[in-house]
Amino acid sequence: MRVISGSARGRPLKAVPGKGTRPTTDKVKEALFSMIGPYFEGGNVLDLFAGTGGLGIEALSRGMDKAIFVDLDYKSVETVKENLKAAGLTGQAEVYKNDAERAIKTLAKRGASFDLVFLDPPYRLKHGDKLMERMDELNLLEDQAILVLEYESSFDYRDNFGRFRMIRKTDYGETGITIYVYEKENENKTESDSMEKEEQSRHGATT
Repeated sequence: MRVISGSARGRPLKAVPGKGTRPTTDKVKEALFSMIGPYFEGGNVLDLFAGTGGLGIEALSRGMDKAIFVDLDYKSVETVKENLKAAGLTGQAEVYKNDAERAIKTLAKRGASFDLVFLDPPYRLKHGDKLMERMDELNLLEDQAILVLEYESSFDYRDNFGRFRMIRKTDYGETGITIYVYEKENENKTESDSMEKEEQSRHGATT
């Protein structure tokens, strides 16, 4: 594994010791960033279930300002720190050992907000969309934030729900990826349109 492009291009990345993690391959990573970037003009990125930290590190290398990495596994946390050091990006990152749900609650209390989020939970967990909805509830997402959900390709998440709209879905062998855009005003606009139509209907009935 390596950093593919940007300021840390070519820097090697270590894998997490053991067989408990499933790092995103360079091939998939390159395809993914060609869809969501390929480069960025600042912003904050959240890498949940960080594993090696490869996705968040790639985002920093390509122009994001700051990244927060979260993983429950101690070996993963130490690997992320080593990879950040190897890429020369330690000063732009925070790394935490924590459960994803507890982590987003803590980040919300700090007033954090993100322009880009990577969610790559273990394949046995099918709650990526629930975590996204929780981030919405906690006001952790900037309008037009991009969320990348990675999962087992035999499973399928909803295309659109709440304020999340699917903009790309693709499979790479056993890996499925869905990219969503967060539209902060989406539900409010829908409710407003509905109320306006109801008002027009009432007005028409009384004239």
